[in-house]
Amino acid sequence: MIDLPLDQVRTLLAAVDEGTFEAAASALQVTPSAVSQRIKALEQRTGRILLLRSKPVRLTGSGEVVVRFGRQLARLEGDAAAELGLSGAAGPVTLPVAVNADSLATWFLPALAEVSQQLDVCFDLHRDDQDHTTSLLRQGRVMAAVTSSPDPVQGCSVRPLGRMRYLAMAAPAFAARRLSHGPLPELLPEAPVIVFDRKDDLQDRFLRDLAPGGAPGGRARTYVPSSESFVRAVAAGLGWGMIPEDQAAAHRAAGALVELAAGRPVDVPLYWQQWKLDSPALAALADAVERTAATALGGQP
Repeated sequence: MIDLPLDQVRTLLAAVDEGTFEAAASALQVTPSAVSQRIKALEQRTGRILLLRSKPVRLTGSGEVVVRFGRQLARLEGDAAAELGLSGAAGPVTLPVAVNADSLATWFLPALAEVSQQLDVCFDLHRDDQDHTTSLLRQGRVMAAVTSSPDPVQGCSVRPLGRMRYLAMAAPAFAARRLSHGPLPELLPEAPVIVFDRKDDLQDRFLRDLAPGGAPGGRARTYVPSSESFVRAVAAGLGWGMIPEDQAAAHRAAGALVELAAGRPVDVPLYWQQWKLDSPALAALADAVERTAATALGGQP
């Protein structure tokens, strides 16, 4: 492979992580002009455009290749320095990881805590829908991801984690007012619904299963892009929504939520994908995530 100067590769990583040349310059303690010159030199060396100069910057396909290479090299360099006890290895390892909001709000953080008690490690968490976290792996923005895809991204390994179960829930007063005057498959598509964001397909998936061939719902949608606030919005009666079983339990016991269709959960399989990289920190994280998921998600997807 062509020799890529490390200072130029690290500058590219900083631009991607920080989003702009100005922010990258601040992180690297150089001028924005120096950031621009280093990235331009790297592009000339590879003969490829690596970044689109938008705000935030966006990687090209060639840029994704160089970023993956750079992160792998940086991680191996850091692990080797730590094992050798070199003075330059001071400071914690930072692992960039993609995870969906509901996992982050329920079972995922204890796995990180377990690793941080064993190793000097920090985490750079990227939150995205479980159907889209693999794109961050492809781009080289993260080294590992919780995802709904069992198909490995090139250069990655896959471990099954289990299934996250979602239940269609609503506040009792909302259910009585909007859903008690006819068959649920007819009323629910017309009722206000809470949706996490525009990538969230769970509510539509439930409606498709409830009434195959029926009209899609969603004419009255409220978007709430926070897992905890999503549950509170449903409990407040703003609409119905699909809530993880663990999150729903306490509200259900307190009478704040009712299940709309008993025996009709939506199960989302989850997998752990990570780069095939001989890194002690990444291996420890993968093991902790797998152990935590085995208890929280109940086995194989």
